[in-house]
Amino acid sequence: MTSSAPAFRLSAATAIHRGDRAYQQDQVALMPHPRASGCALALVADGMGGKSGGRKASDQVMLTGKQLFERFAPGQDDASEMLRQVALEAHLMIKLTAIAAEEEPHSTIAGFVLLPGLKACVVNSGDSRVYHFRGPDMMMRTKDHSYVQRLVDEGKLTEDEAANHPKSNLLTGCLGSQKEPPVATQTLDDLKVGDALMTCSDGVWHYFTPHEMASAIQSMSPREATAWLIDRARERAHGGGDNLSIALIRIDPIS
Repeated sequence: MTSSAPAFRLSAATAIHRGDRAYQQDQVALMPHPRASGCALALVADGMGGKSGGRKASDQVMLTGKQLFERFAPGQDDASEMLRQVALEAHLMIKLTAIAAEEEPHSTIAGFVLLPGLKACVVNSGDSRVYHFRGPDMMMRTKDHSYVQRLVDEGKLTEDEAANHPKSNLLTGCLGSQKEPPVATQTLDDLKVGDALMTCSDGVWHYFTPHEMASAIQSMSPREATAWLIDRARERAHGGGDNLSIALIRIDPIS
């Protein structure tokens, strides 16, 4: 995919692994827009609840995202509002699924729409994340809706302490909950050729510093980088790893 000034192409990859769990409840998707070149949607959903409840919830996030993205018109529609609607509509459908089943399905959502003109809009609810990397540096990451993130915000924990806290997986909000989920959106207006956007579940990011992730993404192809991140996270989990999912898009120069 190209743009006249500057010229670039999009390189992308996804990766998913069951980890050490009995069931795969993560889902990941990377979708080019059906009508707009240079526009793509990346989504990660980390499902929770029963043997099949979590997978039903994450499947619903993917289905809702696909349906709304196919109707989305870049340049006319508000991308942030579209992403917010994906989260809220998936939340309602997950709650309806819970009424008809014994499970209590829930899911995180984290994703982004890359728009023509080197812009992006980001959404998240729960503790799956979106990262914006530039070379070896992290320019942005989404803020988790979690107990330890709240402690960090209150100055009671450092980021390093939060990563190793015994309640690091306790969420304060996600899709499918009884109360309205927190849905955060933001716009990135300053993307540059060479930048990368990545969304992933906590089964991935829990085991890396931002610099480690950025360095891998900078030095390898997206497919190699996502495979490397999955492999290293599996090693560092020492047999106790969660489901893992990643979607990565890098804006590469055309030489």
